[in-house]
Amino acid sequence: MTQSQAWLLIVVGLILAGLLYILQPVLTPFLVGIGIAYLADPFADRLEARGWPRSMATVMVFSVLILLLVGLFLGIYPLLIKQIQTLVQMLPSIEIWFNATLLPWLQSSLGLDVKSMKLDLVTEGLAAEWKQTGGVISRVAKYATESSMGLISTLGSVAMVPVVAFYMLRDFDLVTERIKMLLPLSIQPQVNAWAIESNDVLAAFMRGQLLVMLSLGAIYALGLHLVGLNYALLIGVLAGLASVVPYLGFVVGITAALTISLFQFDNYLPLAMVLVVFSVGQIVESFVLTPLLVGDRIGLHPVAVIFAILAGGQLFGFMGVLLALPIAAVIMVLLRHLHKGYINSDLYGQQDIE
Repeated sequence: MTQSQAWLLIVVGLILAGLLYILQPVLTPFLVGIGIAYLADPFADRLEARGWPRSMATVMVFSVLILLLVGLFLGIYPLLIKQIQTLVQMLPSIEIWFNATLLPWLQSSLGLDVKSMKLDLVTEGLAAEWKQTGGVISRVAKYATESSMGLISTLGSVAMVPVVAFYMLRDFDLVTERIKMLLPLSIQPQVNAWAIESNDVLAAFMRGQLLVMLSLGAIYALGLHLVGLNYALLIGVLAGLASVVPYLGFVVGITAALTISLFQFDNYLPLAMVLVVFSVGQIVESFVLTPLLVGDRIGLHPVAVIFAILAGGQLFGFMGVLLALPIAAVIMVLLRHLHKGYINSDLYGQQDIE
């Protein structure tokens, strides 16, 4: 790579980063659609390899995805809404327990001055917020429907996701090939090798992590249901979604489950069973799900995943969270090659070290 080519790539990268920052409010549906197309592309490629036209393969894969999503939504949504409504009705009891039991215990056991912390005002505010607005869902709905333009914008963004996903899935190979042809001929082989390696890392992580999230959500929900916990499905879904960040799903799930258990049961056996459920989930994740579905060739350390998601969210908001892992995977591949080049350079002091 010549110096002029290197500067060209740097300038293009800076321009793209600037455009992403400026256009981030409207890019979310496009990124979600591209992400769906990226995950579904291997299935379309397999059908195409068997002689299916690309358009027919795209229609088939897209139809299966829609049927799965609709079936999942119709099966889970009513149960989730029912459990959320029941939880809202339970909040006054939680508030009473918080003020009458937990705060005095903290004061007597840990010597904390809970009055100066004004935690009671926090609980009162949260309870009033849930009672008056129905929580986050109603706030989102209120924000989306404050004006006709806001409603149109929200519906338009949602409608754009399947449209972008369909056309990107249909033309995925064509788009990637055209992007490749824009590169200078002298660096195409090297960049292509980096792109293939980045794709292997990213695809293995995203598809594997998605399956891990679904599996953990199902394990937690089923285990807590067998224990007899009232909000097993809701807690399982939240813990599964939070599992995109290492160990966050475990922390969120076990905290919520133990809190609900304190109100629902009169003895400590269910609490012990809740601990068993989440312990089994962690063991299955560590020794079965992650090695089988994600593998050890990903190279994305849990700390790197956490930092990438937090940094992406801080810099670019929700769009940054969506882009965090893809960018982290590419950076990791580039750093690996830079490290190899450094080891083989005169600056390090040795040559031709593999």
